[in-house]
Amino acid sequence: MAWLTCVKAAGFSSLLCFVKRENNFLRHLYRNKTVSVKTLGTQRTALLNVRRNSAQVSFNFSKQQRCTQLNDMETKGATMEEDSCDTDSTVRTNCGKRKHEETDQAARQGRGKKRKRGGKQLRPGERYVPPPQKRNQGVSFSQEHFAETSYYFEGGLRKVHPYYFDFKTYCKGRWVGKTLLEVFKSEFRAESLDYYNEAVKEGRIKLNETPVDDLNITLKNNDFLRNTVHRHEPPVSGQPMEVLVDDGEVVVVDKPGSLPVHPCGRYRHNTVIFILGKENGLSGLHTVHRLDRLTSGVLLFARTLEVSQKLDEMVRERQIEKEYVCRVEGEFPEAEVVCEEPILVVSFRVGLCRVDPKGKESRTVFQRLSYNGRSSVVRCLPLTGRTHQIRVHLQFLGFPILNDPIYGSSAWGPNRAKGGLVGMSDEELLEALIEEHRSKESLHLLDLPDEEVSGKQGPKTECKVGAQEHHDQIMVLESSGGACDDSSCKVPPGEVKAEGSQGLHKSTSAVESEGEMNGAQKEKNSISDEAPRTAKPNSFVRDNLCGECKIVRPDPKEKDLIMYLHALRYKGADFEYSTRLPDWAKEDWLQD
Repeated sequence: MAWLTCVKAAGFSSLLCFVKRENNFLRHLYRNKTVSVKTLGTQRTALLNVRRNSAQVSFNFSKQQRCTQLNDMETKGATMEEDSCDTDSTVRTNCGKRKHEETDQAARQGRGKKRKRGGKQLRPGERYVPPPQKRNQGVSFSQEHFAETSYYFEGGLRKVHPYYFDFKTYCKGRWVGKTLLEVFKSEFRAESLDYYNEAVKEGRIKLNETPVDDLNITLKNNDFLRNTVHRHEPPVSGQPMEVLVDDGEVVVVDKPGSLPVHPCGRYRHNTVIFILGKENGLSGLHTVHRLDRLTSGVLLFARTLEVSQKLDEMVRERQIEKEYVCRVEGEFPEAEVVCEEPILVVSFRVGLCRVDPKGKESRTVFQRLSYNGRSSVVRCLPLTGRTHQIRVHLQFLGFPILNDPIYGSSAWGPNRAKGGLVGMSDEELLEALIEEHRSKESLHLLDLPDEEVSGKQGPKTECKVGAQEHHDQIMVLESSGGACDDSSCKVPPGEVKAEGSQGLHKSTSAVESEGEMNGAQKEKNSISDEAPRTAKPNSFVRDNLCGECKIVRPDPKEKDLIMYLHALRYKGADFEYSTRLPDWAKEDWLQD
């Protein structure tokens, strides 16, 4: 096609040359009235022949040959002005292009480059911001993510070696026009400004992939921020996660208590999704439903999008029968109890709910299975799927789950919201709940984001983890072989593997991709690991900026890792998945 276009352009050039010569011929005829008719006829015939054959000539001769032919004709006529196409002011080059066309093309290319920088030329001193990259909206983790760090087991707990991680986010609309210093100071107070200044010196804070050297830089729309942190995760139960079914369409597991389903808040590798990927080679799973972190039992994943959509529709149409068991305080009635109280979310970020007439319709059927003189085992059939539905309805009935850290708390008042009576505002309730767990040093049981407890965790150490969503301290020994195994544990330039949430991390209990910017979630009541069995005692690696590396926290007790609520069975039209009863649900279980 390129040579054909070139030939067509050459033919058009010849035609223009012909018209110009004919025009010159007529002007010459007007000035030279003595020319003979015979001479005029000869010249006229020659020019007409050129016109008739111009198309054929354009296909058989090059530009230079055509121009030479026309010049020869002009010489024979002796009446034409010297006006060769080679001397035209718009001289054509290869494939019939004019020089000024080439200049225009170069200018257009230059303008195109400017458009890539925002469509306008930058003013002197103005900072260039690259356009935002298209995001992959799917949440799928691969071996690259699973290889960020490794596990080890100690004292019945599954622990994660600390690792370096990137939290990433595009500039929020409310940040535009503010300096990085102002944003850190107003929204990410989990770390001191001294920490952020030190992180800048270490090259851990980047703007549009360029290390920031001054926190006073003003943020612009589409700025891309990256914060590299030394990340710690809380330990979880070391109980093995049993895969009940893997038939190519669904994966069904018996989830231990204390494990979140997917990465959220302080947890990433200590989650069901990552453990299945790292230990069972299962990735690309579609979540069908979720269980609370402290809840154990049947958990379904779809292998394919088609199966996922089918199961999602069954859930929406309430075609899946769900059965749970729990242990509640006191003697639950023997007869079947149906609770249909509407449920309202008090705090979306905390996941705190209560019975309220303005809430969503909810229905749960309860049946007592056993009573040991102090507590009852109850069968629960949730017919709707509200957040914390079973827990909230049992609290309303006056039989909260025995070790429920939220709905069994005395922060609800002397009757613990029995009958829906709270007697305080939602804000007062949330504050009372936080204060109770702070006094018991058990704030980690609430999974509260830092913004909910900001300024109420006591004095901070001089240099806190600048980039950590949580403060779940983990001490690692030099010989432990974890993700951070050198003497200084500094970030190797350009070698941080992990891709973070879209935030530079503002701690939150939401999925990581909903995070914001750095380290705000630092809950100090998290757990620390002691040295692995293979490590040398009293010799541990720490990050020079990581405050969590400087703190040793006791391991959690088993009762802090589980709640007496278990998903026993999920049943559909053509499937049924179930687990064994947990020990605490058996009749011979002895209560502490």
